[in-house]
Amino acid sequence: MGKRKSRAKPVPKKPQPKLDVYFTCPFCNHDKSFNCSMDMKMKIGEAYCRVCEESYATSIHHLTEPIDIYSEWLDECERINCYEDDLRKRPCIAEVPQILCCFR
Repeated sequence: MGKRKSRAKPVPKKPQPKLDVYFTCPFCNHDKSFNCSMDMKMKIGEAYCRVCEESYATSIHHLTEPIDIYSEWLDECERINCYEDDLRKRPCIAEVPQILCCFR
């Protein structure tokens, strides 16, 4: 008599890696001191550093993860820093020569 065919065993699914909730604060450079929390009822995401007490809040939706809040906050900091750099590059009003024109 012949041997019965055995079924192939199903491949076990690998669990997806968990995303971080704690991050490095760019202001004080403490590792894992920046915590991101989300309130789905109010649709507000908050990021807060426990060491230097820097904070950021933004609106969220059902697909938002803590890393999204952190990266959005970093983008906002970069945007503000670039804006301040642009203001520093502009000459002061007192330094610009005034041209007076009179039209009649």
